[in-house]
Order: sequence, then structure tokens, then C-alpha cells
Amino acid sequence: MAYQWTSPSTLDVVLADARRVTVIRPPSFSRFSFLKSLLELSHYRDLLYTLTVHRIRVRYKQSILGIAWAILQPLSMMIVFTLVFSLIARVPSGDVPYALFAYVALLPWNCFSGAVSNATGSLVSHSQLITKVYFPREILPITYVFAALFDFLIATSVLAALIVYYRVPLTPKALYAIPLMAIISVLALSFSLLLSATQVRFRDIGMAMPLLLQLWMFATPILYPLSAVPERFRFFYMLNPLVSLTEAFRQAVLYAATPDFGSMAWTTLIAFALLTVSYVYFKRVEETMADTI
Repeated sequence: MAYQWTSPSTLDVVLADARRVTVIRPPSFSRFSFLKSLLELSHYRDLLYTLTVHRIRVRYKQSILGIAWAILQPLSMMIVFTLVFSLIARVPSGDVPYALFAYVALLPWNCFSGAVSNATGSLVSHSQLITKVYFPREILPITYVFAALFDFLIATSVLAALIVYYRVPLTPKALYAIPLMAIISVLALSFSLLLSATQVRFRDIGMAMPLLLQLWMFATPILYPLSAVPERFRFFYMLNPLVSLTEAFRQAVLYAATPDFGSMAWTTLIAFALLTVSYVYFKRVEETMADTI
């Protein structure tokens, strides 16, 4: 048998080819693939719809009260806050009863906090799905935002009942609540993408969320009017984007006031800028998400 001599360098190349491993993962994200990622997300709209419906059904599955829980949560919070801040602390609420004053601000806040709180753990809680099949991972936190909006719509029935009971007149300016909720939803989605992607590597985020949201609620004019904030702190207080949105929502529904369009335009710009940054960060983390989760 004849043997052919092979140089060490050639032998190394042959062995390297035999051990070559192909890694299948989403393409590396760059600014040129931003629109491509959005287009890909639109191709998975059926999955987005299916998971959103599944999210809502699972939440109330095997529950005696069912969808009524979407009403009981903000209603019970309103009752407790009314007893504490109206009867004991006597926080001023203007010309409207405190129960209505608090509930109309609790609605957008509960939508925001519920979406962010549940979406933060969406990737970690679905780790088995992420490691077995590829789909745009941002679908998972998005479904929690849509589910929170569904709960918001259900809870508005109590707001309508309170408005009728207290005989508060509604004007066409109450329709400003629709674009205001759209901006709040964009903010909720921004923080959901940012925090859910971060929690894949740092599980402390999920532990800190209840405390952070509780502090955030007290830093937003929900239980007290904006006028109660001292002028010397007003500038730093207004850095919270939910301050202007929550106050504008209350003013439009209860006081027939037109929102400050300059402030709303600035808040909208911040919301979409934050959404862009959060989405870019999410897609970068997505490349190695299945390995680190």
C-alpha cells in the first residue's frame, strides 16, 4: 500500500474542516436591518394575535370571577385609596369626588404597570419555547402590552358607571384620552422590551420590579393633584413622562380640558425615541438570547 505524505499545515486544515461547526441564529442586528426586522415582525402577525388571545384566556382560565378580575383590581385600589387619602389624609380632589379623581388616573397607570411588570419576565418564563424554535422574540413582551390594554378597556366600564353616578358631564374633549393611551402604550412597550431583554442576563430586574413600580406610582400624580407638588421640585418631577400623560388624561375626562400640545408633542417624541432605542437593544440581545437564558 502506498502512503502519501501530508504536511502538518495541510493536515491541520483538513482536521479543522472536519470539526467545523455551523451556528444557526438570527442575523447580526445593525441599523440597516432595522426595517427588515419590522417587516419580519409583520409576517408573524398571526402568531402575535394567537399568543395575545392565549395570554388573555390563560389569565382568567379556571377562575370563578373570570374577566371580572380586570375590574376588581383597580376598583379595590380605588376604595382603599379613597378611605386613606380622602377620609384620613384629606387630599384635595377639586370639584369631583375623590373616588372618581383617583380611579380615572389609576386606569392608565394600571395598564402601564401591568404591561411592564408582566412583560419583564416574559422571555425568562418562556425559555423552553425560545430555545427550541425561532420567531421574533419581541412578540412575547408585545402580547403582554396588548393584554394590559384589553384589561384597560374592561375596567373603563367602572369609570363610565362612576361618571354617571356622580353626574359628571362628558364632552368631546374626553376623546383626547385615546391618543394619550396610545402614547402610554408606546412607553409601556419601550420599557417592556428594554427590561425583558435585560432580565435575560440579570434576574435582579424581576426582583426589583414591584418596588420600582410602587415608587414610580407615588412619583406620578395619581393619588394627589399635580398642583400639590411644590414649585421648586416641579421641573425634576416633570421629567417623569407619565406625569404629563396621566394629568392630561384626568383633565380631558373629568374637566373637559385640552391637553398642552407642546408638552404632548415632546412626550410623544421621547416615547418613540425610547421605543427605537429599546428595540435596537432588544434585537442585539436576541442574537445570544437562547444561549444565556
